[in-house]
Amino acid sequence: MKKVVLFIICCFLLLGLNACNNVKNVDKEVKEMNISKSYVTDENTKEIYFAGGCFWGIEKLFQSIDGVLDAESGYANGKEDIIPDYKTVLGGDTGYRETVKVVYNQDKVTLEQLLKAFFYVIDPTVEKRQGNDIGDQYQTGIYFVDENAEKIIESFVEAEKKKYEKFVVEIEPLSKFFKAEEYHQDYLYKNPNGYCHIIPKTFEEINDIIKDVPQLSKYIKPSDEELKNNLTDLQYNVTQNGDTERAFTGEYWDFFEKGIYVDITTGEPLFSSLDKYESSCGWPSFSAPISDENITFKEDKSYGMNRTEVKSKSGDSHLGHIFYNEPESPNGVRYCINSASLKFIPYDEMEEQGYADLMYIFE
Repeated sequence: MKKVVLFIICCFLLLGLNACNNVKNVDKEVKEMNISKSYVTDENTKEIYFAGGCFWGIEKLFQSIDGVLDAESGYANGKEDIIPDYKTVLGGDTGYRETVKVVYNQDKVTLEQLLKAFFYVIDPTVEKRQGNDIGDQYQTGIYFVDENAEKIIESFVEAEKKKYEKFVVEIEPLSKFFKAEEYHQDYLYKNPNGYCHIIPKTFEEINDIIKDVPQLSKYIKPSDEELKNNLTDLQYNVTQNGDTERAFTGEYWDFFEKGIYVDITTGEPLFSSLDKYESSCGWPSFSAPISDENITFKEDKSYGMNRTEVKSKSGDSHLGHIFYNEPESPNGVRYCINSASLKFIPYDEMEEQGYADLMYIFE
């Protein structure tokens, strides 16, 4: 009898040890995931919220992406008088969507890439359903927290809409988000055989799938109302109506400090002090832009003249004109630019203001 009791006790001990090992294995796997449960936030840390059906799969999808710092399951944008929990939301008619909060480093992964991943795994033509999951909480949506993200999302979604006859993904600002119960967090890592409407191999392939997604310009042109509120009358009329400031009156015509000049409307980098030279024309003069990709040209036959207008690419702002065979220019080229179109960023402030990637040009 004692032997039987001893045998039973040993069995329980072994089961306990196995259970502990299983827990340890799960904890180890969670720690080795592509996301970090603790991270330092800075100006490159951004967040965006995706509702794509059951949040278990959407959470793991974004956890699988390089550059994502954290992904957290929760409930977003429901009725004001309801504090959500899983049972309540499952009952329907709460307005809450099963949503994943995604925190990412925009230097390592772009919002466009995250959007590509999202649309790769959802069906944007069905309402309140994804895969086998049917219900109000499974409505697809993208919820943003800043204007720049909103503009990128709108531009990306505009292209997506053209692929379908019907498009029902919600695009809204985030109004509220509640973290889901702890057992929902990292669910598919804790339960590798758990249900998911996303094909499992997608988690392994997603970084390759999104690696070549082009980045929409981060220098997005504000609305006309915003421009009128933020610019002086002269800046607005020059950049938006093609006016020209009077010679020798602009802020930068005889200004030669070290730094870069950006589009006053979008912040897009345009010219460097390294290419600015003294000119007798009375306007800021540059021999070249920082990058040809940020400049566009347009034929200008106004005022009975045949000239080439210079515009910023992202903001489509009128900057000035380009002239050739200029004796004062080091290379014979003169970008004759209005000060009112420009904002100067001193070299010592470039990193602080988000232009650290251009500091190399002064080395």
